[in-house]
Amino acid sequence: MEPKIKEKRTKTPEQALAALMRLCARAEKCTGDARRLMTGWGVGPAAQEAVLKKLIGQRFIDDERYATAFVREKSSLNGWGPYKIRVALQRKRIDREIVDRALASLDREAGAERLHSLLQRKLRTAKGATPYELRTKLIRYGLSLGYAYEAVADRVAQLIQDDDACEPFFD
Repeated sequence: MEPKIKEKRTKTPEQALAALMRLCARAEKCTGDARRLMTGWGVGPAAQEAVLKKLIGQRFIDDERYATAFVREKSSLNGWGPYKIRVALQRKRIDREIVDRALASLDREAGAERLHSLLQRKLRTAKGATPYELRTKLIRYGLSLGYAYEAVADRVAQLIQDDDACEPFFD
């Protein structure tokens, strides 16, 4: 018995508009998300622009609002740093100016404290034969979260120095 291959469902521009209105009413979407969905539905580029114009005009889609909510959610709930957030928003094709304004709303002090607590939590589970290895693992982890190298290195130096289980590493 051959597996059934699911056919791609195509939508007319009117159906796409109605579907996107329903989706946007439930959760924030950006123009990039809407374009990606419409491309998958087989809606042509000219029709996509018309649908997007209607959605933006009726405030179903607002990239500024989306970027602000995205920054707030990813920084506070997921612990992401500004670099990782910027890349994620750029992948969604949000304008650089909008991304810059949304990132400007980040609280730097709260971000530094969040980074510190995330590194402390990682320190409890990280295994390193030497303090240098442990420091390297923590720095790599902090960078993967999207924080600046200087901020990560400073926090890691404080943690490793303050931690009684490891002596400070000197050349």
